[in-house]
Amino acid sequence: MSDKPNKSVCFSSWRVLLFPAVFSLLSACGGGGSESTSPQVTETPPIAEPPPEPEAPEPQTCDNEIHSILSATDDGSYDDEYIPANTVDLDTSSVSRWSSDGMNKAITWELESEKTVRALTIKWFEGAERIANFSIETSLDNETWSTVLLQGESSGRHSGFELVEIDESQARYIKLVGLGNSNNANNSIVEVQAHSCANADGKYLDVFPNELGIDLLDWYLSVPTDEDNNGRSDSIWETELANGYTNSEYFYASADNGIVMRSPSYGFKTSQNTNYVRVELREMLRRGDTSISTQGVNANNWVFGSASAQGQANAGGVDGDLKVSLAVNQVTTTGENYQIGRVVIGQIHANDDEPIRLYYRKLPGNSLGSIYFAHESRVEDSSGDNIETYVEMIGSRSNNASNPEEGIALDEKFSYHINVNLNLLTVTISREGKADIVANYDMSESLYDQDGQYHYFKVGVYHLNNSSDPAEYAQATFYEIKNSHTGYSASE
Repeated sequence: MSDKPNKSVCFSSWRVLLFPAVFSLLSACGGGGSESTSPQVTETPPIAEPPPEPEAPEPQTCDNEIHSILSATDDGSYDDEYIPANTVDLDTSSVSRWSSDGMNKAITWELESEKTVRALTIKWFEGAERIANFSIETSLDNETWSTVLLQGESSGRHSGFELVEIDESQARYIKLVGLGNSNNANNSIVEVQAHSCANADGKYLDVFPNELGIDLLDWYLSVPTDEDNNGRSDSIWETELANGYTNSEYFYASADNGIVMRSPSYGFKTSQNTNYVRVELREMLRRGDTSISTQGVNANNWVFGSASAQGQANAGGVDGDLKVSLAVNQVTTTGENYQIGRVVIGQIHANDDEPIRLYYRKLPGNSLGSIYFAHESRVEDSSGDNIETYVEMIGSRSNNASNPEEGIALDEKFSYHINVNLNLLTVTISREGKADIVANYDMSESLYDQDGQYHYFKVGVYHLNNSSDPAEYAQATFYEIKNSHTGYSASE
C-alpha cells in the first residue's frame, strides 16, 4: 500500500479584517460676567489625586507532594475480600476496594513519616451514584486525634478521584470515619492518596463536562474501565453523560473550560475486534431514546446524500458536518516505530469500515506535529483487504518525518471541520493567524452510498499505540464539538 495520497489535495485561505474604531474628544470652556464690573476669577479647586491601587497579593503556590502510604487498617469489620489494603494497591478498578457496613466504621492510613497534609484524593465506590458521608481525623502517634474535616460529603458525581480538602495538619496517621452514604450504611473506598497541597488541577474542579456548552446528549462515551465485569470497556450512555458524568482519570473538565479526554496505552477495549484503547465519544442521534437501536439505518445514524430515497427517509439525518476545536496535550514517545506519537482525534465510522480517521502525530525528536487522514474504501484489493488511502495535510505521516514547518505543537489550539456532501468528503484544518488547509476526497467509488450503510461521527482520543511504556498516555482537550445533518437538529 502506498503512503502517498492518490487523490487531490486542495488549499484555500482565509483573512481577518480589523476595522479600527475612531474616537474624538471634544471639550469646551466659557465664562461670563457683568459688563459693569471687572471680570471675576474663580479658582478651580485642585483635583485630589486618587489613592494608589493596592498591590495585588502574589498568588499562593504550593509544590504538591503525594505522600507514600505504608499501610491501611480498620477494626476488622471489612466486608469479605474488600480489605483496607485495597485502597493503596494502585488498582483503581472497583473490585479492589475497602468496604464496611455501619456508622462510624473507620479506616486508618499510615504515612511513611510525619508529613504536612492538606488534602486527600479519594476514589469512592459508586462515586457518581451515591454521596458518601464521612469525617477525617489526623494523628502523630495513632492515639491522640484531631478532627480536620467534620461531617464531609462527597459530590455524588465523580467516577474517578475526587478532591477532599481538609484543615492543614502535621500527621503520620490519617483516619476516615465512615458515616454511610445517601443510599445505605455502606462505607466503601476504591483508592486514596494524601497530598501536601490543597490546590488542585483541572481534573478536580467543581465544574463538570456537561456544564461547558458541549451538547453531550448527542453522544455516548467509552472509557477503558470494566465496572460491569463484562470484559470490555465501559459505556457511559447519553443520559448519564449529559447529567454530569466525570472521571478524573479519563474524562473531566479542564481549568480552561474544555473537556479533557485521556487514554492510557493499555486498558479495556470496546470489543475483541480492536487492538487499541480509547476514550472517545460516539454520536447518538437518538439522544437517550433507548427504544431506538444503536445500529442500523435508523433514527440513531445518518446516511450519505447519495444513498437511496428510502435509506434517507429511514435515517436520523442525511450527510454530515462536524466542527471540533481542541488541543492535543500529550502523545507517546516510546513503543513500536510505526505507533509512536500517533492518535486519532476524529472519525466517521460506518457499519464496519471508516470513511475517515483523522490523525495527529508528533514524533519525539520534533517540536511540531503532523495532521493527515485515512480513507478506507469498502472495495477490496487482490488480497481481500479494504483499499486504504492516506492524505497528508500538514507535515508527513512517516515514521521518520522531519519537524513539519507548519506543524501543530502540543497544547496548541486548532480546529478541524469534517463535511460529507453526497459523496464528497471535505476536511479543513484551521488555526488562528494561519491560512486554512483544505483537502477534498471523492468517495463515489467507495460504496458507502449503498443500501444498508449507516454512519456516525466519533470524537476523542483513539490511542493507536499498544506498545509504549505502560506509564505513557495520549491526551487532548476539546473546547467545541458541533455535529449536524440535513433533517436533524438537536432538541433541547
